Amino acid sequence: MSGIKKLAGQTLWYGVPTIASRFLGYLMNMALPFFIALPEKTADLVQVYTIIPFLNVLYAYGLETAYFRFSQTHDKQKLYNTLSLSLLFSSIFFSIVLLLCQHSIVSAADLNNHPDYVLWMIAIIAVDNLNTLPFAKLRQENRPKRYAFARVAGIVLNVLVVILFMGVIPKILESSPDNFLGWFYSKDFGLGYYLLGNLCGSLFTLFVLSKEIKQVKIRFDFKLWKEVMRYSAPLIIVGLGGMINDVLSRLIYRHVVDLPQTQADHELGIFANIFRIALLITIMIQAFRMAAEPFFFNKSNDENAQKTYARIMKFFVIACCFMFLFIGLFLDAFRWIFITFANKRWAEGLEIVPLLALGNIFLGIYYNLSVWYKLTNKNMYGALITVGGAGITIALNILLIPKLHYTGAALATFSCYLFMMLSSYLLGQKYYPVPYPVKKLTAYLTLAVLIYLFHMGLVNIVTGSLLFSLGTGLVLFIFFSWFVSKIEAKELAKLPVVGKYFNR
Repeated sequence: MSGIKKLAGQTLWYGVPTIASRFLGYLMNMALPFFIALPEKTADLVQVYTIIPFLNVLYAYGLETAYFRFSQTHDKQKLYNTLSLSLLFSSIFFSIVLLLCQHSIVSAADLNNHPDYVLWMIAIIAVDNLNTLPFAKLRQENRPKRYAFARVAGIVLNVLVVILFMGVIPKILESSPDNFLGWFYSKDFGLGYYLLGNLCGSLFTLFVLSKEIKQVKIRFDFKLWKEVMRYSAPLIIVGLGGMINDVLSRLIYRHVVDLPQTQADHELGIFANIFRIALLITIMIQAFRMAAEPFFFNKSNDENAQKTYARIMKFFVIACCFMFLFIGLFLDAFRWIFITFANKRWAEGLEIVPLLALGNIFLGIYYNLSVWYKLTNKNMYGALITVGGAGITIALNILLIPKLHYTGAALATFSCYLFMMLSSYLLGQKYYPVPYPVKKLTAYLTLAVLIYLFHMGLVNIVTGSLLFSLGTGLVLFIFFSWFVSKIEAKELAKLPVVGKYFNR
């Protein structure tokens, strides 16, 4: 159990800054309805932040995972030097190519109203990519405190810049138009200040990581690089396929939905807002992955590694169930916030949030299951699974969005992640068997979904009462907590921090 304790502790260290930074960024994005009255005004910004993950995969080309894998068997400094130099020169190359293709990107992404967004996007991706290996180095060396500081520092500056240009300076200029701040502010730039804030945060993070960057020596091992490339090449397919599964619906939405441009932009803005609420689960998943990926590689040679992975999966699923219920049972609170403080149009489509949240749980389980092909060097299987998921995503988005609009996009996401989870489990049990408690995990997930459906039925009977909805939601949440604590009391007692509450 010591392995789980270590992972739990590291997850807290990596998780707290990740959750804090992601949540700050999440709150900043959730603030869009309060800055912008109409959802359609955010469509171009949604497009930019839909493209960025695709390009991040190309820029990084699987080197982060490769660093964890090869640091177990190769000289760490030589590996760090080689991969850092590879990343630097490839980033320069990709950025030049994107700059040369700027006009094509503007046209393809339908960004004719804001072509400057593409330049900001390229700058953000290039700088973020240079942060990749320093962060990986900190994770591999188990230095979560420094990781936490660097991660949070960047996002805090990002948020401060956005608040300054989107909130503070406009208010000052309203009362004092001749203020010197007018030299630094343009009303026409609008949501571009979100991109400016992002770039400032990324640059500051790069500065904070300067110590790790200075450790890079100008020494390139071509033989080692070729070995790493053979390992990481399938991961590029995995990454691109993953991005297709994650963002394709928002990327193509305006092109496949049969609506006037303004209405299509409106629905895209609404769908992106809905997606942000479901992303509360992915914040937790990301926090877990920060600690889990190097942990899995470091534990791979232990005699009881598979049993450890099984226990980790159980706790992960339980945590996901809690997040699902938090979102599903208190969805009316989000609705009330949008209606009361923003515009009621932002509250549209919230009914599909639980479906998206459940799909993201399947994605998180898939990430846990993917340890089998990373440890056995069978990354091509991961690529094939992801390609299969991408095929489902593409087909269902094209078929369902014209008929069901963003509900169709949510169904496509759900179906894709369900397929990836099941196929990875079946293949993993063949090539790297892990004794996952499948029946218990299925029971927890089923119970969480049934509790949500029961609550939804109660709310439909007693309509219009926010207090009833939140009150019954709280009771049901407490019930699930009590149920899990009774079933898993012995296991929970062994965990750090929370374990002391179960030893009584």
